Amino acid sequence: MTPGANEICAFAVKRGEIEKRLDAGYNLPNIREHESQNQIMLGSLCLREPDYGLSETAIARTNESQPKYIRITDFSDYGIEDGHVFTTVASYLPKNVLNDGDILFARSGATVGKTYRHDKSLGLAVFAGYCIRFAINPEKALPEYVYWYTKTQRYADWVRKLQRPSGQPNINKEEYKALKIILPSLKKQVWLVSGISAASRQRAIKLRQADELLSGMDAFLLDRLEIGEIAVKPRIAFAVTLGMLKSENTIGAEYYHPERLAVIRAIEAAPSASTRKLVDIADFLRKTVSAEGKPYLGLAGIMGNTGELSGEEEEAEGEAFSYDAADVLYARLRPYLNKVLFAETDGVCSTEFHVMRVKCVDVLPEYLATVMRSKIIVAQTKHMMTGNTHPRISNDDVQNLRIPIPAAEIQRIIVDEMRRRVERSRQLKGEAETEWVAAKERFERELMGRDRD
Repeated sequence: MTPGANEICAFAVKRGEIEKRLDAGYNLPNIREHESQNQIMLGSLCLREPDYGLSETAIARTNESQPKYIRITDFSDYGIEDGHVFTTVASYLPKNVLNDGDILFARSGATVGKTYRHDKSLGLAVFAGYCIRFAINPEKALPEYVYWYTKTQRYADWVRKLQRPSGQPNINKEEYKALKIILPSLKKQVWLVSGISAASRQRAIKLRQADELLSGMDAFLLDRLEIGEIAVKPRIAFAVTLGMLKSENTIGAEYYHPERLAVIRAIEAAPSASTRKLVDIADFLRKTVSAEGKPYLGLAGIMGNTGELSGEEEEAEGEAFSYDAADVLYARLRPYLNKVLFAETDGVCSTEFHVMRVKCVDVLPEYLATVMRSKIIVAQTKHMMTGNTHPRISNDDVQNLRIPIPAAEIQRIIVDEMRRRVERSRQLKGEAETEWVAAKERFERELMGRDRD
């Protein structure tokens, strides 16, 4: 049941974002208390004509001082995840800059219909040409309400019905403009937004807790390996000896960066572990198969730092690598994203993965996956990348990674702790998803009712 005006005002005081919009012209006492719901076309709610963004040709490599480039792959149905790494642009036009509250609609491909609402806290950002930007007039509708409306089953059904029966799925600008949205009174929009936003925040809290359980495994791992804090002093320049070049058989200043060398020394000094090269622990498999008709795991399918599956599906083209349960998959493209999977089932994956199979009887595959996700490996790989636009770690370099191998009982302790955290993390994610589905269903039920006191 819709709350009265006093409750709405109380909420507006607590929620600064809604309060700003109320102060900007939403005089609650003047809103009709018994307004019947109506439908209105999305295009009529816009401040200006919806537009497209920048083409891929404008993209530069990641540079934190440049504007972020928002692509379809950057956001999910839940927005942009914390810690996401963006591509950036070196040049852009002011018209391409995203404003607070702008809503992007994906117009083509498997992700057609996906939406994203921009938040100014993300900083300066532009958007990709395969998205359509709608700037909602806040005098006509809350941008937050329009965004949450696109998360309803009603909207999903509209997207599915409108997609072309053949070829690449797409929805054009005029079709999006003609989308009919149920538009209740502004008072009810505020109320609906408050409820779904609160549910979204609760979901985010649980998901963050779930991820922190896994990404926080580093401290436990390093404690059991007796590797302390690794301090590296900032340097403008550093020397490389001829002996180092001969022993590593590699030329390149970044390869001998003080951070990488300090980490290797710390691993070698660990009293409870021996040090081995990765190639001495695991075989690197490159068995290619056709990906057609098979469940396929792409780079987007693995979450960074946690080793969990993201649920993102990618279309496979050409050949793929096959892998078995208990293999370890390590992404060689942009290794700083730290995507490492302990395979729980057989499958096929992108050839951008290194597929590793442990060959030593004294090394647990789950232990290897856990240590490969740790900061002592990332500190090595980020100085071993080659290439600017698509930095990768070569086959030879990944094989030369130094891995600490403790006694079997210590490995088992680490694996057991990892399993406990994975179980709890998945439980939290399951709870978050169940509660979120219920919140969306409640939003839609309340939306379909009439305004009441």
